[in-house]
Amino acid sequence: MDRVPNVTRADTAAAVRNPLAFIAARWTPDPRTVQRAVLVALAMSVVIVITGGAVRLTGSGLGCPTWPKCTDDSLTTTSEMGFHGVIEFGNRLLTYVLCAAVGWAIIAARSQKPYRRSLTRLGWAQFWIVMGNAILGGIVVLVGLNPYTVAAHFLLSSALIAVATVMWQRTREGDGAPRPLVGGSVRQLVWVMIVVSALLIAVGTVVTGAGPHAGDSSEVERMPIDWETVSKAHAVLAWIVVTLTFALWFVLKAVDAPKGPLARTRDLFLVLLAQGVIGYVQYFTDLPEVLVGLHMFGSCLVWIATLRVLLALRERTRETAPGLPAQEYEAPSVSMAGPR
Repeated sequence: MDRVPNVTRADTAAAVRNPLAFIAARWTPDPRTVQRAVLVALAMSVVIVITGGAVRLTGSGLGCPTWPKCTDDSLTTTSEMGFHGVIEFGNRLLTYVLCAAVGWAIIAARSQKPYRRSLTRLGWAQFWIVMGNAILGGIVVLVGLNPYTVAAHFLLSSALIAVATVMWQRTREGDGAPRPLVGGSVRQLVWVMIVVSALLIAVGTVVTGAGPHAGDSSEVERMPIDWETVSKAHAVLAWIVVTLTFALWFVLKAVDAPKGPLARTRDLFLVLLAQGVIGYVQYFTDLPEVLVGLHMFGSCLVWIATLRVLLALRERTRETAPGLPAQEYEAPSVSMAGPR
């Protein structure tokens, strides 16, 4: 059995000064380990959306009526708060799991050799989004589930999913300059699709804010908009995204594009079809909670699939970005952007 190396005072000082660089100097993960760590962070960013939806759909939004404590006298839920307290507090606990997943992705990315600054920056971007959304989630509770704050909470979660998706893609690429695989007009078409998809998600939060699932059994403020009208606008935007996806597939076939963009466009089209079926069924069946939850999950998948189409339009070589030598762990002080 190998002896555990002695940890000197200098090692301890270096670990305290910059723990990530200290770990990176002593551990080199396999590229697949980095990819899996980032994929877990992406999966957890979707899970936290689903569990947040479960909080709303079960009427548990005020199961813990205050924040950061669950009650004025207790940090955790109590037996008197019942099922709703368990659901709301459980969702809060999952935030720590999400933080752990993002932290593990940052550590794995920082320890990869050679060092890739762009990858670790994407990990730290996720961390700060999670922190911001945790605070926003507390504000949502403190203002009694105001629908505008609930909408902002979901949109920030969508931003987290976007960054996590980009980071996942970047783990399978190099750091060379991106080389486009399709022409400029095709890229413009995809950017239009991205913008419309983002607008689709935003309008979806308005549907939620005006709809019947307020998140709690008490009287909760709703957006002063006709729910059916905004639902129809949401459906129109969905059909625009479907049409753009269908058109993109034909354009890619016509220009004999590589298999990557074609496959990602096909995947997006299939996800959109499934999401559309769920959307129409839930609309004509008076919004059953299970289908609304599935629709929220589908929204995450649509957003990921759309971003993957955009990311498939270029490739990066395996060149590495300039950075610190792998063995060096003496680093400057930590900045607000996070340790390197």
